[in-house]
Amino acid sequence: MNTNGVSQMFGKFAKTKFPQILQCFINKSYVQIFKIDMSLFKEEDPCKYPTLNALFTREKKEIEFHEDEDVLCSPCDGLITEYGDIENKTAYQIKGKSYSIDELIPGNKLEDGFFLNIYLSPRDYHRYHVPIDMQVLSATHIPGALYPVNLPSLKKRDNLFIKNERVMLRCKDTKDRIFYFIAVGALNVGSILFTFDERIKTNISNAKTTTFEYENLHLKKGAELGRFEMGSTILLFFGEDHFKYLNQKDEVETGEILGEIY
Repeated sequence: MNTNGVSQMFGKFAKTKFPQILQCFINKSYVQIFKIDMSLFKEEDPCKYPTLNALFTREKKEIEFHEDEDVLCSPCDGLITEYGDIENKTAYQIKGKSYSIDELIPGNKLEDGFFLNIYLSPRDYHRYHVPIDMQVLSATHIPGALYPVNLPSLKKRDNLFIKNERVMLRCKDTKDRIFYFIAVGALNVGSILFTFDERIKTNISNAKTTTFEYENLHLKKGAELGRFEMGSTILLFFGEDHFKYLNQKDEVETGEILGEIY
């Protein structure tokens, strides 16, 4: 199956503005199927969203981030599918499914450290936020396939994150330590978007690996960083003796404490 073609068609469908009655039916059906609590969002009425994509990228009423500058908060709503220590440049997409960090993050300097995977399901809030005060040094778009990244797929397919399209941010925290924020594409993800650079375009034909370098691009914790136009996965990677994981929950919400840098 050509997952990229399917995803492009779904993206066009999601961005199409249908007649009001039909659009209301589509939006309400989506909310009911995925059991979305619309009371959490600024616009609670599904019928007020002009497209399905507008409903995907709905805005929350309120998000709180811990003020301590050393605390790293969840950039999104989602399920923690795996986390742990990086050993010999190896991480896990899920228990029993390891992969090479060198293949995922070309040119990285990580030998050991910590990794964290957050899966955004179709019912989740699709925007993602800055997890900690940081400087973005570069953004690299790596084209690839668009396989599903849900739990069954994580258990079934090897090297899933490496095979899929992704955008990799190379960042620096307030202690001048490098870490990586990676947005991974998936089936039916129309786009991976970032607020700071409209040049980053995903899920397009004949794309090539492209890197954008930045000077003095500083972002504040809690600011909107971008959005998936459908659910997918956020990966975080930290160097050795850099990050302490504190979260005790499988499911997290945007702004909740994940850990701290030191």
